[in-house]
Amino acid sequence: MLKRLASFFTYLMRHYLPDAYLFAILLTFLSAILALIFTSVGFTKVITTWGDGIYGIIAFAFQMILILVTGHCLALTPAVNRILVWIAGIGNTPVKGGMIVAFVAGICSFINWGFGLVVGGLLALQVAKRNRKADFPYLIAAAYSGFVVWHMGLSGSIPLVIATAKHGQNFIEKMTGAVVPVSQSIFQPFNLIPLVLLIVTLPILMALIHPKEEEIKTIPEEKLTDLCGDCPNLEMPQNPTLADRIDHSYAINMIFGLMGLIYLYYHFSTKGFDLNLNIVIFIFFIAGVILHGKPVNYIKAMNTAIKGAGGIALQFPLYGGIQGIMVGTGLAKVIAGWFVALSAPETFYMFQFWAAGIINVFVPSGGGQWAAQGPITMEAAKMMGIDPIRSAMMVAWGDQWTNMIQPFWALPLLGLAGLSARDIMGYTTVTLLYSGAVLSIFALLVGFGVL
Repeated sequence: MLKRLASFFTYLMRHYLPDAYLFAILLTFLSAILALIFTSVGFTKVITTWGDGIYGIIAFAFQMILILVTGHCLALTPAVNRILVWIAGIGNTPVKGGMIVAFVAGICSFINWGFGLVVGGLLALQVAKRNRKADFPYLIAAAYSGFVVWHMGLSGSIPLVIATAKHGQNFIEKMTGAVVPVSQSIFQPFNLIPLVLLIVTLPILMALIHPKEEEIKTIPEEKLTDLCGDCPNLEMPQNPTLADRIDHSYAINMIFGLMGLIYLYYHFSTKGFDLNLNIVIFIFFIAGVILHGKPVNYIKAMNTAIKGAGGIALQFPLYGGIQGIMVGTGLAKVIAGWFVALSAPETFYMFQFWAAGIINVFVPSGGGQWAAQGPITMEAAKMMGIDPIRSAMMVAWGDQWTNMIQPFWALPLLGLAGLSARDIMGYTTVTLLYSGAVLSIFALLVGFGVL
């Protein structure tokens, strides 16, 4: 049944889903229309909030690009690449390949969302190279399916924001006067148990939805010789100049990397396990610098990695405009308010999760969504005597959930694979249905005090 369902959604997406860029434009039109219908603002207000929002999230957009490219650079190190080749050997059949890709992508997405996307994509390429009968879009979809747990992990925007003192969007600190360390959000049983369950069971789901033989699309020939831009390993010229020696100097890289390690030691020894967004970026940057060995190798890796950020750079302003409409006109509060009005204390978390899922389709940015939904969620939690930390994590769950039908964050993977969103979204729609059921059940368990 699941295989037929995946086949149906794949047909639907390939025939009717527009390009990701056009999807963002159509969402802009839809959000503007909904704002005119469900809020009291006029056309001028919709246009001005849209225009103001387009470049209103530049700082956050740059942080997201840095997470992506530093994660990609780390994935391109020889050490990480050797691990990927070894893991790909385990997936020695098309079905096993999809299972291992989803499993590894889930673990890596927990560590860092950018790292998970890129590692999942590179592993899918390695598996496709070794299994010429494997369905290539299916493998890339398996890699993207692992991304469904990212906001429950170490690079989750919302848990890191509420762990950062004096952050403009730390609504819990504004309400209670205290920051929330990740030990009280990410590493609590209510978050860890569904996280582990999804990571362990997603491979089984992938095995059940592998396409029929007549529906298989194999990896293109050109991708067989260009799997990951090749891990950078530039050789010193025969008659090196002083500039060449500096470019290839291991000593410079190691000294620079050591400075980073000393800073990280100082940070964690003085502030405890303070794992905020900037520190996550810094960790992956320094790790990549050290593991690439030579400065010139890291430069080449960065030149490769930055290509995957093009779609994000193009589309992020569009989603900033949508966010401007959603927040500036009050539409996001209206949508969130509908779910608050329907909530009882026991169902509050589940409805916040669903509301976040809907809002995420329009604002596929954890930080942007938190800016829109966070204030009303925190105010409602306060009025109903609901735990604000769990409420915040329900927004995080919803934000990651509907990414499975929102092509924005699939752009780096699609760039690596040379595919379009319509090639993979049929499979990821099944992931959406499954993960939504799992997380809804756990949100209810949290609401009834079981977790």
